[in-house]
Amino acid sequence: MNMSTTRLTMAQALVKFLDNQYVEVDGVQSKFVAGVFTIFGHGNVLGLGQALEQDSGDLVVHQGRNEQGMCHAAIGFAKQHLRRKIYACSSSVGPGAANMVTAAATATANRIPLLLLPGDVYASRQPDPVLQQIEQFHDLSISTNDAFKAVSKYWDRINRPEQLMSAALNAMRVLTDSADTGAVTLALPQDVQAEAYDYPDSFLQKRVHRIDRRPPSQAMLEDALHLLAGKRKPLLICGGGVRYSGAADALQAFAERFDIPFAETQAGKSAIVSAHPLNMGGIGETGTLAANRLAKEADLIIGVGTRYSDFTTASKWLFQNPDVQFLNLNVGAFDVQKLDGVQLLADAQVALQALSESLQASGYRAAWGDAPKTARAELEAEVDRLYAVEYQGEEFVPEINDHLDPA
Repeated sequence: MNMSTTRLTMAQALVKFLDNQYVEVDGVQSKFVAGVFTIFGHGNVLGLGQALEQDSGDLVVHQGRNEQGMCHAAIGFAKQHLRRKIYACSSSVGPGAANMVTAAATATANRIPLLLLPGDVYASRQPDPVLQQIEQFHDLSISTNDAFKAVSKYWDRINRPEQLMSAALNAMRVLTDSADTGAVTLALPQDVQAEAYDYPDSFLQKRVHRIDRRPPSQAMLEDALHLLAGKRKPLLICGGGVRYSGAADALQAFAERFDIPFAETQAGKSAIVSAHPLNMGGIGETGTLAANRLAKEADLIIGVGTRYSDFTTASKWLFQNPDVQFLNLNVGAFDVQKLDGVQLLADAQVALQALSESLQASGYRAAWGDAPKTARAELEAEVDRLYAVEYQGEEFVPEINDHLDPA
């Protein structure tokens, strides 16, 4: 079969590929890769660096000053754009790559898409060892970039220019997967970046990744409704998935319709305004008195888009009602089964809307009484008290002094 091709170096093909990636959510298309953060050095300046200099397309290139810092900026960018737009991060071989490992772990732990393009040692092994190359005497195929394997959702090393095609497609598969995204590492050996190949034009053309909203199955929906029907004091937890799904309005409407108070994880904060009367604030280890008091009494925890970290659950100590059960609304199969909860595997927005429609017909209302209002009033009073505190220099003793020997 004949197909049209374009002869490019691997680095040039990668840049052109990244510049042509788009996502579609609810029928709206947008450019997925906004640009590249990079610190040029040994392993990326003459390959990827030259490709970006010659033709970066619409990619915006920023020169970084610290590899971990630029990766954390990329994580923040992706979060702010609800995981629908990213920056790639490129580094040199060795120390430059190692500086990105911590950020990769952060991205993977928090389900944030992060594309890492660390330079790698020569695939040919002829200029060997390169500056600051880690030489493992028992296995010369190991480089610093192997450290990314433990903290990446997808990892690959491109040892031949044609391998870019399968590697890049798999990278996009993970980066645009609502349920299984995180750090993606494509290690780029210095010599392979400059090797040319006849890439199919179909690989280099505009590609749209559709992020569909997964609906709940009828069986799971019925299980959720059956559980809710027997509970009097449910508490919603608003996780980061509420923001990424765009489900804030659906969660607020659900809470208001059924008189269910809600608390926020750190990732879910700002999805709904803090002044909302049913918003009890942060929950768990760094949470508020209001949220944690209701969590202690709740007989049902409805976790929406949360991964139930120990900060959220106070190491699973927070929920003390002997009859407490969990209803988990999550698009991720791994997270939806946590705490042995009843599972509603679906997009948060779609799941809340379906649950609300079915529950409305039953006439369900939570039976918290005045507890949320009282807890909210106590929270507001405490916030006002803390804002009114003023620093007084006289007779001020730092708390740390209680633990120091004055001698």
